[in-house]
Amino acid sequence: MWFIVALIAGAAVMALVFLLRSRNIRVSWYEWLLGIVGLLVLMFTAQTYNGFTAEAANDAAATALWILGIPALILMSVAAFLAWRHNRSAA
Repeated sequence: MWFIVALIAGAAVMALVFLLRSRNIRVSWYEWLLGIVGLLVLMFTAQTYNGFTAEAANDAAATALWILGIPALILMSVAAFLAWRHNRSAA
């Protein structure tokens, strides 16, 4: 199952690259790094949540969702905001 999730994530990143190139939006290397780290942490969060719920540890699953999910969303949001600000100031 995780192979399919990785394929979908890779296709989504590839589609994002094509979208950014077609709209002529520049993204710095550190914005890519933040976004990819955020995506990896989000995938780790999903795997951890599935593992905890499979073991019937619902309290641990909810805690892991908060502890790992919030930083993943923050990293991805910061990457998107930096790219937006970078391109807004260039225009």
